[in-house]
Amino acid sequence: MSLNSIFQYFVPKDRKFFPLFEKASGNLINLGEALNELVHTNDLNRKTELTKSIEDFEHVGDDITHQIFLEMGKNFITPFDREDIHALASAIDDIADFIHGSAARMQLYKITDNTVPVQKLSELILQGCQDLHKAVCELKNLKNIRVITDSCVRINSMENQADYVFDRAVADLFEYEQDAKLIIKYKEILSALETATDKCEDAANVLETILVKNA
Repeated sequence: MSLNSIFQYFVPKDRKFFPLFEKASGNLINLGEALNELVHTNDLNRKTELTKSIEDFEHVGDDITHQIFLEMGKNFITPFDREDIHALASAIDDIADFIHGSAARMQLYKITDNTVPVQKLSELILQGCQDLHKAVCELKNLKNIRVITDSCVRINSMENQADYVFDRAVADLFEYEQDAKLIIKYKEILSALETATDKCEDAANVLETILVKNA
C-alpha cells in the first residue's frame, strides 16, 4: 500500500458521507410529495402510479442507506461518531419504510376515500421531510447551526400535531364508524402514518445529538 493510500484511509470522507445523507433526505421529500398527492387524488389509475413510485423511492432509500453503511466499513475516520451516522441513516430509512408501508396498506386494503386525518398526517409527514432535508444539508459545515435547531424544533412540533390528529381520528373511528373491518383498516393506516412522524422526530433527535458533540 502506498503512503498516499494510507493517508487517504485516515482522511474523513466528507465527500462521501454528506452527499449520501443529502441524497437520502432529498429522497424523503420525493416520498412525502408522492404520498401527499396519493391521499389527495381521486383518480384510481394515478393512485396506482403513485403507490408504485413510492415503492421505487423506498428502494432508492434502501440503496443509499446501504452505501452509507459500506462507507462506514471502508473509512477509519468519519465526520462524526459512527453511532450517530448509523442512527441518522437508520432513522431516515425508517421514515421511508413507514411512508411506503402506509401507501402499501392503502392499496392492499382497497382504501379509496381520502379522509381528512389521513390527508393531514400526510401533509405533516411532508413538512417533516422538508425540515429534515433542510437540516441535513447544513451538516457538512455546521456554520448555520440555527437552521438545524429551528428545523428540529419544527419537526418536534409537527410530531406533536400528528399525535393529536392520530388520537382524534382513532377516537372518531370508534365513535362513528360501524364497520369493524373499516375501523381496523383505517387504524392500521393512521398508525403507520403517525409512526412516520415519530421517525422524523427520531432523526431530529440524532441531529441535535450531533450538534451537541460537534458544534
